[in-house]
Amino acid sequence: MMDKHYNPAEIEQKWFPHWEETGAFKGGQRPGAEPYCIVIPPPNVTGSLHVGHALNNTLQDILCRFERLRGKDVLWQPGVDHAGIATQMVVERQLAAEGLDRREMGREAFLERVWQWKEESGGTIVNQLKRLGSSADWSRSRFTMDEGLSQAVLKVFVHYYREGLIYRDKRLVNWDPKFRTAISDLEVEPREVDGFFWHFAYPIDGTDETITVATTRPETMLGDSGVAVHPDDERYTHLIGKQVRLPLTDRLIPIIADEHADPEQGSGAVKITPAHDFNDFEVGKRHDLPQINIFDAHAAINDQAPEKYRGLSREEARKVVVADLDALGVLVKIEPKRIMMPYGDRSGVVIEPWLTDQWYVDAKTLAEPAIRAVREGKTRFVPENWTKTYYQWMDNIQPWCISRQLWWGHQIPAWYGPDGSIYVAFTEAEAQAEAGPDVALTRDPDVLDTWFSSALWPFSTLGWPDETPEVQRFYPTATLVTAFDIIFFWVARMMMAGLHFMDEVPFRNVYITSLVRDEKGEKMSKSKGNVIDPLDFINQYGADALRFTMASLETQGRDIKLAESRVEGYRNFGTKLWNAARFCEMNGIGGSADILPPKADLAVNRWIIGEVGKTAQAVTQSLDAFRFDGAANAIYHFTWGSFCDWYLELIKPVLLGDDGPEKDETRAVAGWVLDQILVLLHPFMPFITEELWHGLFAGERGDLINARWPTIGADAVDQAAFAEINWLISLISAIRSARSEANVPAGAKLQVLLQEKDARKLSWLGRHRDLIMRMSRLADIAISDELPGKGAVQFIVEGTSGAIPLEGVIDIAEETARLAKAIAKIEGEIKALSGRLSNEKFVANAPPEVVTEARARLEQERETLDKLRAAKNRLA
Repeated sequence: MMDKHYNPAEIEQKWFPHWEETGAFKGGQRPGAEPYCIVIPPPNVTGSLHVGHALNNTLQDILCRFERLRGKDVLWQPGVDHAGIATQMVVERQLAAEGLDRREMGREAFLERVWQWKEESGGTIVNQLKRLGSSADWSRSRFTMDEGLSQAVLKVFVHYYREGLIYRDKRLVNWDPKFRTAISDLEVEPREVDGFFWHFAYPIDGTDETITVATTRPETMLGDSGVAVHPDDERYTHLIGKQVRLPLTDRLIPIIADEHADPEQGSGAVKITPAHDFNDFEVGKRHDLPQINIFDAHAAINDQAPEKYRGLSREEARKVVVADLDALGVLVKIEPKRIMMPYGDRSGVVIEPWLTDQWYVDAKTLAEPAIRAVREGKTRFVPENWTKTYYQWMDNIQPWCISRQLWWGHQIPAWYGPDGSIYVAFTEAEAQAEAGPDVALTRDPDVLDTWFSSALWPFSTLGWPDETPEVQRFYPTATLVTAFDIIFFWVARMMMAGLHFMDEVPFRNVYITSLVRDEKGEKMSKSKGNVIDPLDFINQYGADALRFTMASLETQGRDIKLAESRVEGYRNFGTKLWNAARFCEMNGIGGSADILPPKADLAVNRWIIGEVGKTAQAVTQSLDAFRFDGAANAIYHFTWGSFCDWYLELIKPVLLGDDGPEKDETRAVAGWVLDQILVLLHPFMPFITEELWHGLFAGERGDLINARWPTIGADAVDQAAFAEINWLISLISAIRSARSEANVPAGAKLQVLLQEKDARKLSWLGRHRDLIMRMSRLADIAISDELPGKGAVQFIVEGTSGAIPLEGVIDIAEETARLAKAIAKIEGEIKALSGRLSNEKFVANAPPEVVTEARARLEQERETLDKLRAAKNRLA
């Protein structure tokens, strides 16, 4: 016997361990079936479940459960990323609390502590993903630094190097002075801050002229090696080729012509510091300017600057430089300005563009086949507009800096001889053999960028470089589900590595998820205090409700506005389904043993079978097209509307009547329909559906997770039954709406007059008369040649005209007056809202969420006005 109340937490604790214990998530269990593989975007080992993870993994799980039900051999490959800088930061903080420093401990002891932390605390997010219901093959979970993946990374690095695709070069990088390492663009957080433009007049050598430059970082002028003007800027053409005497350094630097200088920006003249600005670096290369690096690894002034400034921090140097320039009389003005500054997302310090020796991948060469593969349709992006983003980045790709000055990560397999010679090899012994027995070698202390190992994820997780059965069966994978902000950092790099080492794209489809915002449409941030913790929703409403919310809101190309009320609403949907299943159980309706529908003679049973077919087709087509919202809404409306609100009500007379063939048929059909609902709903709400699947079947049957997807489609619609039952539903709905709009008391028994001569509809009326009266709370239904024109509510249903006389039931004059008053009030509110929204200042200056809310209210008020006017007109 089913419990009276739906308890999500109890159900979720029950079924996930069962699925794991029975091997329900394991790939490779259906050798004759079509393979289907998804690799999880590996969360950081330091991570915990956030709302982006919840969306991403819900969508992956929906696809995997859907394809399992369709009979495919599904492998959802899980794992976690070692997250170099994030993990090292966590452990260093722990050590600091104990009064320890990693440099004093040494590399080996420090790494032991990191591995210890990883084993004890590094799996938090995996357990949280399980709470969400993620049906990945957790028995195959991989780690980007496990032995197998480390071998894959080693092989790729060595092969790239020997093919000339990895090299060492001195270039600008994003340098984090706190962690003293290069970081990726993804780890740089641009922030708008209050700053200044300092304007300086540099003296032109041999003349009395000066040229004014402006900068937001005066201290970098110590590393200037040129001043650029636009070649077409007539103000400066006579100065091109002359030299500036750089204040404080007494160095001569040239004035060059370069289109990087914008005549409309500032003075039109730009100081060029190639070692400390990415744009200046490119200008410097074009004009062969010296690269003068004035900062050390701590972002303090080094010995390339005059002695007075050496050892000063950036901030200290700025104050001293400005004061000294002012004393020289070259400070023209200081202009307050809002500027964008790059900050380390983990260190919180200003990132310094820094010239340093690093390892690079020739991304441009690798990008060519990856671009071609997408152009040829071997891999497609959904939504398609993200293809342009992919092309824009790939067509302009820069060398990829892959070295990091950390200890946690894959140490670069390169050894250096005393003369600077480089030996890249699989082992130190191999490097020593190449260098010669008497050459003392020192290994490069740096580790690889985390994205280097995750670029190999689609094939390294399957066992490559070994030719494992999983590599042969599941590569290329079917679909990648990921976020837009790592198209460059991860998707593109997987494409490059997959094509280079596997001669095949790593995935056929790339589905880019929406961005989840708060209910007002604002981006979530800790500073705003609007960050949503998905675990809070799971604890309160259950994982099924959160999952269904995510799916129903996942509209391609549009951001998700996640409101708690939506999650609560889908928790109520679960309760609705639970109560419907209990009603079925109490009326002798159980699960079906057959995937095909039972034979049915009653119109209502033939109708619901057809509705199942239409719904199954809609859900299937939507999921095939990655229209998660369409699939979720199709099964939602069928379950709540067609099944719970209509079918179960329409069959009550049969279920409450005498035993016989009609009752047997109806029980069989109802049980079969409920089974199809559970199967179609399972990818979205796996826990409640598995519980009901077992609770409604008296005998033994396998788990729902391994059941079969409905085989019927829209061709199962019985047109005669469809016409009859839809007319019946429309008639009852029209009568109910008329009662509601006329403000008729719920207990009032009414008469309905119908004007109808069609023999078929009259036969339907005869067959369902008692049902219509019961469900519409009527005293009588009568056929009339003429309908009353006044004192009655009129309606038309599929050509059938009807009227409900209201004399003696309500005070028509009073109701008409009430509606007129309500109409006037709504019209006033619409006028006020329209006035606000037509005011350009309001639309331009009000917060976006306020404007959006006003537009939504206006639309809602207009809909209400239409209904009130229709109700008033019916009483005329």
